[in-house]
Amino acid sequence: MTAASSPARPAPSSLLALDIGGTSMRAALVQGGRVLERVEARTPRPATPDAVIAAALDLARPLAERAGAVGVACAGAVARGRVTATATHTFPGWVDVALAERLGSGLNLPCAALNDARAAAWGEFAAGAGVGTTEFMFVTVSTGVGAGLVLGGQLHLAGNGLDAELGFVSVPAHWHAGTPTPAGRLAPMEFESSGTALNARGVTLGYADARALCDAAEAGNASADAEYRHSASALAWKIADIAALLGVTRVALGGSVGLRAGYLSRVREALGAFPERYRPEVVHAALGADAGLIGAALWAQRMAEQPAAP
Repeated sequence: MTAASSPARPAPSSLLALDIGGTSMRAALVQGGRVLERVEARTPRPATPDAVIAAALDLARPLAERAGAVGVACAGAVARGRVTATATHTFPGWVDVALAERLGSGLNLPCAALNDARAAAWGEFAAGAGVGTTEFMFVTVSTGVGAGLVLGGQLHLAGNGLDAELGFVSVPAHWHAGTPTPAGRLAPMEFESSGTALNARGVTLGYADARALCDAAEAGNASADAEYRHSASALAWKIADIAALLGVTRVALGGSVGLRAGYLSRVREALGAFPERYRPEVVHAALGADAGLIGAALWAQRMAEQPAAP
């Protein structure tokens, strides 16, 4: 476990946040939309529910006494505080795990849990690039493609945990074999737009990885740029669809690919092909890697302040 900042003396209104990922987990004290103190540890291997929850409690306990509630951001389908893994090779045995209940009990704090992309969306809406909007979407383009939606100022949370799975919507399959449909061969957008997809295309073209491909595209290499634009264009198409369906007016891009200036410019350029009313403002996310921590903490505060059901 390593400390990334010197210990602060937060007020009692501080919130505890946990971000549980496939490689690492982080705990932080958050106040006023700002991280005051954080610690980090490796995610146990294998990342079974009992092992991960025990490690998360060990990581968070030193901070818990200075917090009024705890929010958790976690990969997978999260509904009513319960988690079912979508990447079972990374999180084996995660089927309807009562994550919020177990962490809240272990830390003696009110606890709320969100999918990691949804937590980042709420963080950006409340304290980052979404401030001032009521219809907002956060999209992370990194290893995969994830998203979160805020509609009418409320975080969209579906009962089955599939709240804004933008990476799973269908697009024409160019880099993937796809599935035959009446509309042609289609594939999940994640297979055509993610950093993993760009990495595979980069290797095919002789580049070391996705970053090298993107660097070459931004330096003017035509073949690399065609692949880069393919990813950005598929995302732009779905952003236009979301704007038409839900009236989203601002979209914030995050993730290792989404935060590249060249990627943002190509998404904006591709959106120019759509009617103006279906072109929301597209900007970079403002909170960086802390969006999920901040969003989880602010969501926990919001849930703790709600009156108990009669």
